[in-house]
Amino acid sequence: MAGMAFPLTEQSRADHRGALNQSPSGNAAGKETTLSDVLTTLRKRRLVVIGLFLAGLLYGEYKAHSRVKVYVAQGRIEIRSGASNEYRLGGGEMGGALQTQVVILKSDTLLFNVALDLDLANNPEFLGTKTRPNPRVDYTNASVREGIVAQLNGVLNIMPVNKTDLVVITATTLNPKLSADIVNKLVEEYIRRSFESHVGATNRATNFLMKQLDDLKQQVESSQTQMLNLQKKIGIVALDPGKSQTASSIETLTTAADNAEIDRIMAESRYRVLAGMDRDALDQTVANAGQNVAASHLTALRADRDSAVSALAELTNKRGLGPNHPQVIAANAHIAELSQQIQEEQTRVLAQAKQTMVAMQANETNTRAALEAEKEAADRMEDDLNAYHIRESEYTSGRTLYEGLLERLRTASVQAGLESTDIEIIDQAMTPAAPSLPSRSSLLLLNALAGAVIGVILAFILESLDTGLRSIADIETVSGLPSLALIPRSRRAGVDVSELSIAQRNLGSLSSPKSQFTEAFRSLRTSLLLSTAGSSPRVILLTSATPSEGKTTVSTNLACVMAQNNARVLLIDGDLRRPTIHHRLGLNGKVGLTSVLTGTTKLEDAVQRLAEAPTLDILVSGPVPPFPTEMLGSQTMVDMLEYAKTIYTHIIIDSPPLLSVTDGVVLASMSDAVVLIVRHGRSGKNTVRRARELLMRTRATVTGVAINAVDLSSPEYYGYYGYSTYAGYGSSNAETSGWVPKKPRKGDAE
Repeated sequence: MAGMAFPLTEQSRADHRGALNQSPSGNAAGKETTLSDVLTTLRKRRLVVIGLFLAGLLYGEYKAHSRVKVYVAQGRIEIRSGASNEYRLGGGEMGGALQTQVVILKSDTLLFNVALDLDLANNPEFLGTKTRPNPRVDYTNASVREGIVAQLNGVLNIMPVNKTDLVVITATTLNPKLSADIVNKLVEEYIRRSFESHVGATNRATNFLMKQLDDLKQQVESSQTQMLNLQKKIGIVALDPGKSQTASSIETLTTAADNAEIDRIMAESRYRVLAGMDRDALDQTVANAGQNVAASHLTALRADRDSAVSALAELTNKRGLGPNHPQVIAANAHIAELSQQIQEEQTRVLAQAKQTMVAMQANETNTRAALEAEKEAADRMEDDLNAYHIRESEYTSGRTLYEGLLERLRTASVQAGLESTDIEIIDQAMTPAAPSLPSRSSLLLLNALAGAVIGVILAFILESLDTGLRSIADIETVSGLPSLALIPRSRRAGVDVSELSIAQRNLGSLSSPKSQFTEAFRSLRTSLLLSTAGSSPRVILLTSATPSEGKTTVSTNLACVMAQNNARVLLIDGDLRRPTIHHRLGLNGKVGLTSVLTGTTKLEDAVQRLAEAPTLDILVSGPVPPFPTEMLGSQTMVDMLEYAKTIYTHIIIDSPPLLSVTDGVVLASMSDAVVLIVRHGRSGKNTVRRARELLMRTRATVTGVAINAVDLSSPEYYGYYGYSTYAGYGSSNAETSGWVPKKPRKGDAE
């Protein structure tokens, strides 16, 4: 086997493979919109931005030439708080913010009164017509009323002046006098409405206060009458807490009741003791009770009876007198009389103790009754005093409120006159002497800027809606593969092709070896040689998602570049359905790949060569078979590739599109490296994503993508890889001018 044409160290291979195998999704994930991206988008869509900018400029010019002469009248009024605030009864408008008054100036009622007074609905200059409406407009119609108010609202401009009490009112119409009349009439209606509103509010407040005053007067009089009646009932002395005798009377009666209860208990105890004891001991008990008179009388009677008993004993014992003796009879009678007196005195003492007990009980009962009566009288007086204080409080508060409302009512009569000073006309609207026209330059500038802004917005909208792959970042993000090379799109200018062969005409790498076009294929060659670990790929398949993406152009030129430096390269046209390589290179297409696979021809006999590239062998497709897929997927195809590896350094296969037929998928499984060709500005995101999925399912070694037909002067690729500065380095103008392949004949795929 021939040696490698581009010997590289193992370290350099690993470094380059690491750079190529970096996940593009990781780069995309960290991608952020920068100012350069914005400028790139604007550069791409510059025609849209410039077109709308010019359209805005033309529209501004049209508006400048078609300007309508309008007249603007302006008036100023001052709306201040006024001198009546200190007397305000509530409900007035002037206490509100200045913005509230501006809203009132714009109110529908006020504007309708202005329109009605000036008869604006029948004024052709206000309506913008040439003649008056016929018949006259009826203001009672709701639609007419709403329409004229809305139109008048559009004519007026009412703005408060910051940090002042001034309001500026302007009106813009086609008639100068009408503009001034509208402003002055609006101010007049506003002042009239404000005055009427203030007077009405004052009258309503006055009427309300009069009714409230009558009610309060009746309440005050009723409270005063009740208070006087209670005062008469209670007495003037009872009203003075310092002169009240109720507390002292209750205290005295309470003490008396307690003493009476004690006396009653003692008397009852004495009686019960006397009634239950021996009568002979009454004198001693009475003496102990402190009744010395009764005790002495009983003692004397007992002593007399004892003396009489002693005398009787002397008469009967010493003298021996018999019971019938007159002296004995007189002594016995005297003793009986004394005993009778003693019994009567004992009975009298018991009766006296009982009477004392009854008297003490009656005294206690009467004292308690008097105390309870005094307490009830005190409670009734306390209730009367509370009622008196309540009536007094009602009378005082009612009188205070009555006097306050009466004072406010006296000031209401002057409030309407004071309110008239709240609004003052600073500048009355004058008839404008000249129309107000917008500046032509400002119209042009404003509309041009508006067009440019719309153009920028539209440019970004179009950019977001564009599903085409127009940048390396987009292609890497969608495909998930690194970009191996950018193949420029350029055309040859001023070069005589009459002396060139067919191969040179269609292979830019042969006709312009130092051009950007050829350098792009050298870059692709280097990327491929460093794409796999261990050794360079032997079998390289070039495919695409859809037709006409430049697979044949890339395959032929890549084969020529790889065949340089004595490397033997075999280019196989694997498109058995619509072959084009033999047309591009001017070769015979009767014998080719199908001839080898069917066994009618050997590989060495089927290959063809170019005089311009002696180390490049080309195996065209040959006759079109009935079943291309089965032929390409046969064991014979595998054996042929294995045999070709023993002869050639690299084998490059040009295959059909992946999404059209399955031939490319079959060939991908037999290849060491697969390159997906993406045409700049034509391939879509969905097609590239689908093609990658098909390749991944076959476990093919997909090396990366090659971006074909790139306009290096476009904003996305300007200066990419230094192409803009590399042009012309060591080459002639003919070589650096680029190359475009010969247009394939009708029926050719690419």
